[in-house]
Amino acid sequence: MTAERVLEILDALARAGVRAWVDGGWGVDALVGRQTRPHDDLDLVVALADVGTIRACLGECGFGPAEDEQPVRFVLRHASLGQLDFHTVRFDAEGGGVQPQPGGASFRYPPEGFVGGRIGGQAVECISAEVQVLCHRGYEPDAKDAADVLLLHRECGVPLPPEYRRLAERAAGEPGLNRPPRRADP
Repeated sequence: MTAERVLEILDALARAGVRAWVDGGWGVDALVGRQTRPHDDLDLVVALADVGTIRACLGECGFGPAEDEQPVRFVLRHASLGQLDFHTVRFDAEGGGVQPQPGGASFRYPPEGFVGGRIGGQAVECISAEVQVLCHRGYEPDAKDAADVLLLHRECGVPLPPEYRRLAERAAGEPGLNRPPRRADP
């Protein structure tokens, strides 16, 4: 998923009257203002009420349904253009976005979590660094998760959660990690 493709998708959605906030890896890159790694997909936070419009708009571009876990999320895929992962929310009276979760719980994107960033030099709407880090909690992070959270910490000043502090210490050369192995006594 290239920056150009991201901007084309956001433009198509905007022309259809859909607001979309970039989340996930591209959301991190939007916050720091540059692409920091390759991306397999594009994560977007959208209003649940816009799902029909999104499907119709992007269906015209060749994107078809791949997964449907509504009201939590849904995925559209194009054979050569990539995958789009939509996180669906209902906006509350304060402007927060409430996303149902599997098992009946919910996650609330706070109103201040909807911010702006830049992709390919163009202004885009995205999810804040603080909320991005919050969304990276509660599961075992993989290498991409760790890189994204550490980048948000370095570039945006977001405090590191404990599970990411350990990863940062290891990456920085935690005492003992870079020492040569002990030799066995003869």
